[in-house]
Amino acid sequence: MVTGDNIYTAKAIATECGILTEDGLAIEGQEFRKMSLEQKKAVIPRIQVMAQSLPLDKHTLVKTLRDEFGEVVAVTGDGTNDAPALHKADIGLAMGMVAKESADVIILDDNFETIVNVARWGRSVYINIQKFVQFQLTVNVVALIINFVSACVSGSAPLTAVQLLWVSMIMDTLGALALATEPPNDGLMKRTPVGRGTSFITKAMWRNIIGQSIYQLIVLEVLNFYGKQLLGLSGSDATEVLDTVIFNTFVFCQVFNEINSRDIEKINIFVGMFDSWVFLGVMVCTVAFQVIIVEFLGAFASTVPLSWQLWLLSILLGSVSMLVAVVFKNLRRRFRFVTDLDKKRQIQVSFSLSAYAVFTFLFSFR
Repeated sequence: MVTGDNIYTAKAIATECGILTEDGLAIEGQEFRKMSLEQKKAVIPRIQVMAQSLPLDKHTLVKTLRDEFGEVVAVTGDGTNDAPALHKADIGLAMGMVAKESADVIILDDNFETIVNVARWGRSVYINIQKFVQFQLTVNVVALIINFVSACVSGSAPLTAVQLLWVSMIMDTLGALALATEPPNDGLMKRTPVGRGTSFITKAMWRNIIGQSIYQLIVLEVLNFYGKQLLGLSGSDATEVLDTVIFNTFVFCQVFNEINSRDIEKINIFVGMFDSWVFLGVMVCTVAFQVIIVEFLGAFASTVPLSWQLWLLSILLGSVSMLVAVVFKNLRRRFRFVTDLDKKRQIQVSFSLSAYAVFTFLFSFR
């Protein structure tokens, strides 16, 4: 809290609002101005109240936090004297129309609770985009590799252009609709702010993408090369049936992975899912459209009708991706010590974990 009021008034108000705590520091602007840069850097983390301050003090505080500490800074103000700090901050929130020219966001109702709602919705939009990017990258990686490898080995791709177009449509449009419309929850405000230099695609996202891609690729490649023997398919339509099973399994892997993507880090991804009618509607529509394409649009989509046993197999193989998500999300908790190692050691451990996961899945199909 940076104010022009005297120190006693500022401390009383800050204490009542919960801003000033026992281990916090309340100083006057004059004292802050006399400090050297090193002294300011040492004391700023403890400052909770600055009283009798000048506009230059607010600007200096914001500049030091951004340039020296690398922090993302938000400033609120309601007067022209707040303009320098509002302009320098990453996010300037004008509480009055006087300061609107220098602010990024104008709070029309002059209510601090509105700022909380702005932050909550901002975090929700950011995280929803991350969820969709994680989901979409998994779809694209698996579709690209499965067709490329199959084309190189056997000369033909199991997923046709029409099927890939269908997958792209349901995952780009319906997937985006399902994940981007997730409403904000109170847990968002308990998360630490995203740092200035933080990568948009986090380590947790890469872990989920790699884990799901490994599982889906193993399942689809095993079906592609050994599916006829494993499923006992024979006859003139064996190839068409197998390609349809691969396509159907691929789609259901994405359906269940879309549910996994509702939360990047938490294991329980069902919290609030049944309260989101948009998400449930997208899931129902995706499955319904998939049934129509496989059973009734064979000439268009290069598919053939499947028996209920093969439908069940596709759904079961797709649902295993939820167990895979639990395994890879638990890796972060179990191997948290990796973050304390040097970079070379981190690479070695990451490679070992990936190899262990691959060989485990391969062994399960033997």
